[in-house]
Amino acid sequence: MFRDISLSVSAALLLLVLVGCESSSSPSDDSGQDAAGSSAAQKSVAIQLNWYPESEHGGVFQAEADGTYSGVGLNVEIRPGGRSAPVAQELALGRVQFGFANADDVVVYRRQGVDVVAVLAAMQDNPRCILVQKQSGVESLSDLAGLTLQCQAGRPYLEFMRSKGLLDKVKEVPYFGSVAPLVADPKIAIQGYSCAEPLLAEQEGVDVNVLMVSELGWNPYSSVLITTGDMIRKQPEVVRDFVQATKIGWESYLKDPTKANADILEANDHGMTANVLKYGSEQMRSLAIPSGVGPEVLGTMSLERWTMLVNQMDALDSTQANQVKPEDCFTDQFLN
Repeated sequence: MFRDISLSVSAALLLLVLVGCESSSSPSDDSGQDAAGSSAAQKSVAIQLNWYPESEHGGVFQAEADGTYSGVGLNVEIRPGGRSAPVAQELALGRVQFGFANADDVVVYRRQGVDVVAVLAAMQDNPRCILVQKQSGVESLSDLAGLTLQCQAGRPYLEFMRSKGLLDKVKEVPYFGSVAPLVADPKIAIQGYSCAEPLLAEQEGVDVNVLMVSELGWNPYSSVLITTGDMIRKQPEVVRDFVQATKIGWESYLKDPTKANADILEANDHGMTANVLKYGSEQMRSLAIPSGVGPEVLGTMSLERWTMLVNQMDALDSTQANQVKPEDCFTDQFLN
């Protein structure tokens, strides 16, 4: 689906204002319950999704469905996102304690002054892809010349492709979250995630080629669980419990997503189907634990990968270079 978050200049300025309020905001939900939960048996926390509920959020729904969160004393509210999911804003305001993002979003947020920190990465490999009809004759990302690409402007992966000259003769137009234009016209390419859009297109009777952007060397962690530096400093035990319970949720989801998918299907009223969720959860297995590595890699992150990403993004925009340190983007202290 769409799944990307684009921040306008005005929104970025708003975020800077919100950060100024962060120190005085309380990490409590709208009902006034203290997220620290010092006097309550259950600690209430909220997580903001970066898109409508889908398989990319499966670990959280699984941990909620099978009682893993409640088992560690957490009362978790899962807040669905959408086309403009306000993940960074909600975190900065203290309205939620956790959120979903991609690793490149973390770098963007930190450049804007929002103190977000990645604490778990569900997908080691990024699912970002470009889809084309098989009959288009396009077999690789270097063959896109002459096509019209429906995409969300300003995304870092597009700038990365542009830096390699792959979009020089491609017409870019807005993407509105539907495979219909691709189905109707072999001269149309669309952005997508490999865990959803290929099946959606095939269900419409069109065979597609799935061109993975990660094969170009652009491979940020995806389905990243994020929180704030303030939360880590003030409530590390809550962060630890939430991260470890979420990791257990992901382990369970990758084995049997039945419970979580039922809840995701109920929560997503934007055309989601059981077949698409089943397909997505199957694709998630290889994205979360790539071929050739063991299950212990699930959720983990490395300084080497974050350094590569920050360096790539700095190279794409020299005006933003050296504003973000890779080591500030993540911590693995809560995974073990």
